[in-house]
Order: sequence, then structure tokens, then C-alpha cells
Amino acid sequence: MSRRVPNDPDRRERILDAALDVIAERGVHATTHRRIAERAEVPLGSLTYYFDGLHDIIAQAFTRMSDRMSALYRSSVALAATRKEAERAVVDLICGEEYMPEREMTLLFEMYAYAEHSEPVARLSRDWMVRSRESLMAHFPEDVARVLDVLVEGWPMHRRFEGRPLDRALVARTVRAVIASGG
Repeated sequence: MSRRVPNDPDRRERILDAALDVIAERGVHATTHRRIAERAEVPLGSLTYYFDGLHDIIAQAFTRMSDRMSALYRSSVALAATRKEAERAVVDLICGEEYMPEREMTLLFEMYAYAEHSEPVARLSRDWMVRSRESLMAHFPEDVARVLDVLVEGWPMHRRFEGRPLDRALVARTVRAVIASGG
């Protein structure tokens, strides 16, 4: 008896990526099975094959996004060989577009809003914060890592709403002050 090989092995991931696209463009409130299937270019019924409903798709899509962003966060900090390089990496995370471009910022807002009504996504959000702090704790004490993580998340939100780049010198002075204060 021969074993069947799926003819579309990347379909599940394509669905999750399509869900993130739909969420980024329309918001969670306007995300539907049909829109995701159209965006992923898959039959509508295939969504129920891979997922236990729309909430499951959304939660797994946010998990995919947070895993990608956590890996970028971790690698940015992990490349630092010294504490000074780690300090620079934190400033780059805050000021740079690589970690939190506009699309990811939109997805982050949507994820946090959805977490208010979804325990799996609330858990995911908490786990993401822990992973971020753990990345920073390779170079800084836990209290410092916690404050730095708040800056990494919060300051790009200000950049987004103000519609202008952050003052890198101010960010660098603030990060340095947090590190020097010990949290």
C-alpha cells in the first residue's frame, strides 16, 4: 500500500500568512474564513481541515507572527558580544524599522486587542513578553530587561502615532540611563 503525499505541503503556512495579511489590512473584526481562503488561494473547506475554526486560525497566525518577531528580537540582542553592543542593539530595536515595521505594528495592536477576549492569545502575549525579557537578560539584570522591553515595545508605538522617526539620541540616552540605574 502506498502512502499519500500531500500535493500542497505548504498550505497550512500559507493560510496562516494569509490570515495575517487579512488582519493587517482589515483588522481582526473583519477577518473571515472566506477572506483568508481567497487570500491564500485555497478552497474554503481546507481551512476546516487544518484548523478548529476562525479563532484557532487567528490564534495560530498570531503565534506565527510572534515566533518570527521573537526570533528577530533574540538574534538582534544575541549578536552583541559586549554590554555596550547590547545597549546599541536595544536602541536599534527601538528606532529601527526592521523589528517593528508598520505592518507588524498593526498586527501587534490587533493581537493585543484580541488578547482581551481570547485566553490563548492572552497567554501567547504573556509568553512573548517573557521571551523578549529572556533575550535581554543575556546581557542585563531582570529588572533592567523588563524596563528595556517596555521601551522596545512602547516607543515604536509612539513613532507610529506621531508619524515621524524617533529621536535616536534621546532613545540612546534613555536606554543608557535605564541600564545605569539598574532598572
